[in-house]
Amino acid sequence: MFEILEKERIGPGVNRAVISAPAVARAHKPGQFIILRCHQDGERIPLTVADKDVDKGTITLVWQEVGVTTYYMGTMCPGDSLIDVVGPLGTPTHIENFGTVVCVGGGIGVAPLYPITKGMYEAGNHVISILGARTEGLLIMTEDLKKVSTEQLIATDDGSFGIHGFVTQVLQGLIDKGTKIDLVVAIGPVPMMKAVVNVTRPAALPTVVSLNPIMVDGTGMCGACRVEVNGETKFGCVDGPEFDGFAVDFDLLTKRLAMYKGPELVALNKFRETPRGCECTFPEGM
Repeated sequence: MFEILEKERIGPGVNRAVISAPAVARAHKPGQFIILRCHQDGERIPLTVADKDVDKGTITLVWQEVGVTTYYMGTMCPGDSLIDVVGPLGTPTHIENFGTVVCVGGGIGVAPLYPITKGMYEAGNHVISILGARTEGLLIMTEDLKKVSTEQLIATDDGSFGIHGFVTQVLQGLIDKGTKIDLVVAIGPVPMMKAVVNVTRPAALPTVVSLNPIMVDGTGMCGACRVEVNGETKFGCVDGPEFDGFAVDFDLLTKRLAMYKGPELVALNKFRETPRGCECTFPEGM
């Protein structure tokens, strides 16, 4: 059992929890993820480790409530336990001193971007973080990223905070003014990552994206996480989750992610009919 030690709401439908998982904390590297189950009858879902504390034997998970399991996790409180936490899984991020690294995060993608940004910063890179959300209230972990960035730029779609526009416009602005960029790392919604690649491709800037395909076992056995890279089938769980953004078939990935939208909505509505009580309290509107 993996006890929840701390839990907080950090945005509308977005939670952060500190979990006791000493073995995972010791072995984890930036870019890797875990697969968890909340209870005996629960489904297996992947979540990227947002942070860790090896001395305390803990990992930090950040998730958005979008399906039954993530909603269920939103009702859990400190003292509750996850029945399974398997990991770390996936291929770690390749981190070295590249020079100038631009780390682009959109929405909940800021959470998995954090350990990578931190690793790049600690490796001596000049790190420019570009964070984006639809509106100010949906921005997460900006202060965390600021501490591990040489420069930080923030964009909101509605202009409520930072630059009025998209992260891609901010990135294009850096390119247009001649900023020397050696690597771009982008994590966020698939349309955002595809848009980032469309910006970096003409400038021939190496671009790494972290994919979030449907996943079941996390070991490459089930094949559910198939993605097409350079015209070849790859498994997101073992070959990724990070890939060369120029080589990813984003359109196919989008179609595969939508395969179970109907059944997922049915299951979520059923779950909402019999909600699980929780003593956790959240700020109004969260």
